Amino acid sequence: MLDERWIRALHVEAMREQDLHAGREPHVLFQASTIGALLDGAYDGDLSFSELAEHGNLGLGTLNGLDGEMIALDGDFYRADVEGRAHPVAPDERTPFAVVTHFEPTVEAEIAGPLSHHDLLARLDELAPPGAASCAIRLDGAFDLVHARSVPRQLPPYRPLTEVVAEQHEFDLAAVEGTMLGFRFPSYVEGIEVAGYHLHFIDADRERGGHVLDSRPARLRARLDPSNDLHVELPPGVGLGDPGLSAETHAALARAEGG
Repeated sequence: MLDERWIRALHVEAMREQDLHAGREPHVLFQASTIGALLDGAYDGDLSFSELAEHGNLGLGTLNGLDGEMIALDGDFYRADVEGRAHPVAPDERTPFAVVTHFEPTVEAEIAGPLSHHDLLARLDELAPPGAASCAIRLDGAFDLVHARSVPRQLPPYRPLTEVVAEQHEFDLAAVEGTMLGFRFPSYVEGIEVAGYHLHFIDADRERGGHVLDSRPARLRARLDPSNDLHVELPPGVGLGDPGLSAETHAALARAEGG
């Protein structure tokens, strides 16, 4: 059974690909598959990026074969490869995991730096409206440093995500202008989503990016889009069960997401 807090705070609708319908509902998050499935090595999804684009213009994820880090911004999709180079994603490529939304922020603020990454997340916590189960986040501006990662493309038979992340490529983007974006989810969704903050970055020239491990913002324009609705498309063989994870799996997810 799903946790009662999840049901009460965040309305979840699960669906299969054949049940999808294009929609532009405001303040709704759309997700392909679950982070738990990705953790277990389910790296081939059934949803194309042209289908994903019908459900959001801002978000993050990966590509089939775990082929790099995906960044969705202003309706365009990019893949950050293992060297942190950004490439456009073709509409017919597919994703095993992604979260997107039609971004319509209701909170906006200027954030002055310099700040540590920890202090940035604390400031975002202050900006998030009380009672919001989740938030889509867009941060535009200057960064003294973005410490990021990407992972190499995988071939079957697929290994668990924690083994792949052990071979991740980390890199620094220094004195860079760009956009950091992603989502904040509550702790009790872990297993369906990444609990806490999940952020990716792409520079202003759309040439470099990756999964954010650390940052030092200099000045930012922060925009937040709170949401209490999550629509999850489930590929064949993936179910929407109890999001609670064991302590061992929680630790594995922390290693995979935090490096």
